[in-house]
Amino acid sequence: MLLFRITEYVRYLLTAHHRKGHGIHSPFVFDVVSRVIRNKTDETVVRLIEDRRKMLLKDKRPVRVTDLGSGSVSRKNKNELRKVSDIARYSSLPPKYGSLLANLSVEFGSPGIIELGTSLGISTMYMAGAAPGCEIVTLEGSTEIAALACQNFSDLKMTGIKMLCGSFRDKLGEAFSVVPEPGLVFIDGDHRRDSLLEYFGTIAERSPDSTVVVIDDIYLSKEMKEAWKAIIMHKRVSVSLDLYRMGIVFFRKGLNKNNFIVIH
Repeated sequence: MLLFRITEYVRYLLTAHHRKGHGIHSPFVFDVVSRVIRNKTDETVVRLIEDRRKMLLKDKRPVRVTDLGSGSVSRKNKNELRKVSDIARYSSLPPKYGSLLANLSVEFGSPGIIELGTSLGISTMYMAGAAPGCEIVTLEGSTEIAALACQNFSDLKMTGIKMLCGSFRDKLGEAFSVVPEPGLVFIDGDHRRDSLLEYFGTIAERSPDSTVVVIDDIYLSKEMKEAWKAIIMHKRVSVSLDLYRMGIVFFRKGLNKNNFIVIH
């Protein structure tokens, strides 16, 4: 597994476009890279969430985890009882990618956002903090983890977040009933190829052309890479961005179908 990820990262570095976007011949993609991905995130939001992360990393309480998918934390710890600190360390989105998700939320999130995989709510709070006018529906399979995330939302006074607890398969339809035309969808928490392709198929079927889909951990494993390759070939996908850890896809018409590998 580690060798696979190292090999893929070297490939990514060798094939990626310049980090400032030079060499990208699509005006739309160049604009997204230079104006959105490279944009700075509100430091007030970052400090607020990273202070909460520091608290969670010190929290040694055990929590019972119901793992309905194949999340990154489950690869580190197979026990049903896990420390909050371990979940924060292994399952929460790093600051660099939290900021990226925040920027994408500001640009594309309106009128609402759907998130598959809440964990402790770090990624949710980055989106809610950066785009407070967007309604966010977040799905989490583990009841006790969902409760911790909701406590984080309450403590940081993050409003406009609706938690749906249950499997993604059971709750995705309900999420679309709350946010029928999402501006942004973030997929995390289940890293099985067939499951990811099923969720993406539902999202592609029900979303408008303006929806942007972000997928985390696209090179976590060989089957995640296979899923990513299938996704970018989907008939509704016009343009995709490969940032190594994350993949971003657009459904917008009028763009030449292409996959851009971009340093982030």
